Amino acid sequence: MIKYSCLLLVTLSIFACKNEASDEVNKANESNTITSVSGVNETSTVFWNTLQSHCGNAYGGVLELPEEDPDFGGKELVMHLRACSENEIKIPFFVGDDKSRTWILTMNDGIISLKHDHRHEDGSEDEVNFYGGTASNQGKANLQMFPADVHTQKLIPAAASNVWWITVDENSFTYNLRRLGTDRVFKVVMDLTKPIDTPGAPWGW
Repeated sequence: MIKYSCLLLVTLSIFACKNEASDEVNKANESNTITSVSGVNETSTVFWNTLQSHCGNAYGGVLELPEEDPDFGGKELVMHLRACSENEIKIPFFVGDDKSRTWILTMNDGIISLKHDHRHEDGSEDEVNFYGGTASNQGKANLQMFPADVHTQKLIPAAASNVWWITVDENSFTYNLRRLGTDRVFKVVMDLTKPIDTPGAPWGW
């Protein structure tokens, strides 16, 4: 009788331990699931909010790549986070006296897109306009990548392999371009630690 009682107690203990272990596994899985779900839009939102925190400010920068460039080399580079709304940020980018460029970032369902608005001095659109791409995922809190979209491929066939990316942290904002399969590369670094006087309006504004 004592043997049977001991055996019963051991069996019940093993069963209780199994249930307890199963509960812990389920809790862990639930925790991981919650973390993943809650983090779906977290990285792109952090990136977006960081940019939004600079709205209204202008910053100077330098060209890092290519080292020699006839259009950008040796010229004053200024970005101005001029217009911000909940789902759109417009950043005019001045190259010396050239005020033709504006980077347009939009946020839709946690996914960010980048477009380039090019204008002539009279405000009319350039023939090559609104090219860019949309991120394929939520990216990172300090980095978003934009592969060329279909519109870009049709507008600029050679740019079908373009990948743009933007990084942002407490010190700098970088705008980058790489044309895959070629030597084409471009990088400007803007200093976010030193706001400068805001420039005038870009062309077309």
